[in-house]
Amino acid sequence: MKNTRWWLIRHAPVPNPGKVIYGRSDPAADTGESDALATLAARLPPQAVWVTSHLRRTRQTAAALRLPGSDMALVERALAEQDFGRWEGLSHDAVADLHPEEARRFWSDPATEAPPDGESFAAVMERVAGAVARLTDLYAGRDIVAVIHGGSIRAALALALDLTPRAALRLAVAPLSLSRIDHYSGDGTDGSWSVAALNALGTFSGHGR
Repeated sequence: MKNTRWWLIRHAPVPNPGKVIYGRSDPAADTGESDALATLAARLPPQAVWVTSHLRRTRQTAAALRLPGSDMALVERALAEQDFGRWEGLSHDAVADLHPEEARRFWSDPATEAPPDGESFAAVMERVAGAVARLTDLYAGRDIVAVIHGGSIRAALALALDLTPRAALRLAVAPLSLSRIDHYSGDGTDGSWSVAALNALGTFSGHGR
């Protein structure tokens, strides 16, 4: 039996004084929390496969961890944050003012409704599950350190816990937090998942995605 271990790290905090939505937008992260980064780095395995999304806040965080392999991380677009479409760069208040009907529809069921020209969280779960399955097969038996986003980490945890999109949205994921899911495969089966850590180390300070 092979045990593939996913070390899921949410990127460093993003300064966001306007509290705007920045799912697929590309603001920079603040990687100045050296103590938090050092604590996190000490928990991570050597000789791991490193993965980030294409958004710079994940790549900056991986580089700040300064571990072997972090500077040569695979870039996986399917592990990016949720796309909020025309709401990107707007505050929640501005969304309510500019798109009142769409906002009411979305907040009535944020798990399956999508913002205008964006995607639903259910769609995020589907694409993240596909990427996790593909990389788990490709690197079976390895450690995979994925420096990604709150939404994509919720989606990966939902895969391991067999959660619905609505239930997965109840999971809180802090900046610079560590979660871990383990996949066990063998004997010709599809394998099984377990959760070894959930939202460890991070602190809840700030907003955004």
